[in-house]
Amino acid sequence: MAHLPDDLYRQIEESMPIACVDFVAVRTAPDGTPEYGLIRRHSPYGEVWCHLGGRIQRGETMAQALQRHADDTLGVQLDLPLDPQPVYTFQWFPAADAPTDGTPYGLDERKHSIGMAFLATLVGDPTPRNEAIDFAWFTGASVPEDLWPGCEHLFAKLGITPRQ
Repeated sequence: MAHLPDDLYRQIEESMPIACVDFVAVRTAPDGTPEYGLIRRHSPYGEVWCHLGGRIQRGETMAQALQRHADDTLGVQLDLPLDPQPVYTFQWFPAADAPTDGTPYGLDERKHSIGMAFLATLVGDPTPRNEAIDFAWFTGASVPEDLWPGCEHLFAKLGITPRQ
């Protein structure tokens, strides 16, 4: 993959949406309850919990991008089909560019991105690194309140039961 100089990449981020893959780790607890794995990270909104993921690089399939982000952030692989398909596609905007027509979106002051969102099973024990300062499993009812702005809508679209 070609590396772009930081100033050129910043110019691209300021000019056009970035294609991304987003995923929430899933597993079933011994009692049969679905659990969702989230990372805690630094963000423009302070330390928050959120899904994993990031941009797709040129020449990279969605499966390869998902695997790369899982490895980079948690040191694990994902159990994925060859051609995974997103459960939902969600838009992230800087506040100044956010839609005003009622379109749901998440906030991301760094860039406008189009996130293809997946639920994925981890293979191995996650070890938070790089952007992840922590990793934890939550039931839908115990998802923390201090989420990256917009995650609530994304999680609902992924079928994660909101807090009671």
